Amino acid sequence: MELSANQFSGHLPSTIGLSLSNLEELYLGENRLTGVIPSSITNASKLTILDMGPNFLTGAVPNFGNLRLLKRLLIGENNLTGESGSPELKFFSSLTNCRYLDFIEVSLNQLNGILPASIGNFSISLQVFRAFGCHIKGAIPDEIGNLSSLADLYLDSNQLTGFIPRTLGKLRHLQRVYLEHNKLDGFIPAELCQLSNLGDLYLSDNMLYGSIPTCLGELKSFRRLYLDSNKLESTVPLNLWNLKDLLELNLSSNSLRGSLPSEIENLKVVNQLDLSQNQFSGDIPSSTGSMQSLVSLFFAHNEFQGSIPESLGNIRSLESLDLSYNNFSGLIPKSLETLNYLQYFDVSHNRLEGEIPVGGRFANYTAQSFLQNYALCSETRQQFPHCRKTT
Repeated sequence: MELSANQFSGHLPSTIGLSLSNLEELYLGENRLTGVIPSSITNASKLTILDMGPNFLTGAVPNFGNLRLLKRLLIGENNLTGESGSPELKFFSSLTNCRYLDFIEVSLNQLNGILPASIGNFSISLQVFRAFGCHIKGAIPDEIGNLSSLADLYLDSNQLTGFIPRTLGKLRHLQRVYLEHNKLDGFIPAELCQLSNLGDLYLSDNMLYGSIPTCLGELKSFRRLYLDSNKLESTVPLNLWNLKDLLELNLSSNSLRGSLPSEIENLKVVNQLDLSQNQFSGDIPSSTGSMQSLVSLFFAHNEFQGSIPESLGNIRSLESLDLSYNNFSGLIPKSLETLNYLQYFDVSHNRLEGEIPVGGRFANYTAQSFLQNYALCSETRQQFPHCRKTT
């Protein structure tokens, strides 16, 4: 029964499971349904797909354990809660009876509970587990390492605490791990380096500390690596700059230090690179200009010095460039005038001098982009002194 993407409203019939006992697939998502999920739904024992999200359903998630043939459960984007009076989310335990389950979507509900260790007893066929934005608390159970077929793990935007389980390293089919926007602490476990198929790793906005495991630079499968907004320190492993298929790298808002090697040019297809708000120092390698796919480059709030490389003008795809709050000196390269797609530009709070370029898109940048420098001048901007003409 396919009723998705309409404007149905009101409550579901309390006898829905009794009336549809032979139903195998039920699609009710993208409507305006309210009220609870009737417990009678569990009488529809032949269901293989149950899709009820997004809607405006409320109340506790029922025990689905009787739906033993269930393959896909989608109840995300509602206002469902965990069982009243219990810190554990017991409905997850009931799903261990569903031995064919390969897709669980419960995201964006108000579950407000703890993941039970029994999630390790989910179907060995489970490939996707989505439970982001659900106010889930407590630690991620070590038993999650039993889900041998898991490819996608979405537990981001919750209130998870404790360490990242080392047992994740056992899940050799994992391709996407989203744990950002939680309260996880401890080290990034080196066991993650055993995930040879890992494409996306998002650990942003936690309380992780220590160094970036060197072995992460051996994961050639990486496409997106987000370690920003943690308490990481030390230098960046040299082999991390050799991930030639990496598309996005964000290490911002940590305490990382050291200089950038010329090997940064090996990030041939990276389009977003954010190293801002760290303690990086030294010159920007001229080889950075070889990163022809870059769209966003953020190096703000570091200790970089030397001149801004002329070679940055070779990155034709660049749309955002932020070099503010560093110790750059010398001129703003006129080569940047050729960057026709550069919409956001900021070199404020440095030690730059000489005339502010006027060609290309420079006329569109406000004075804020150039403030607090050593001796910048301009013939067209009233906020800066006129440039002295040399004879």
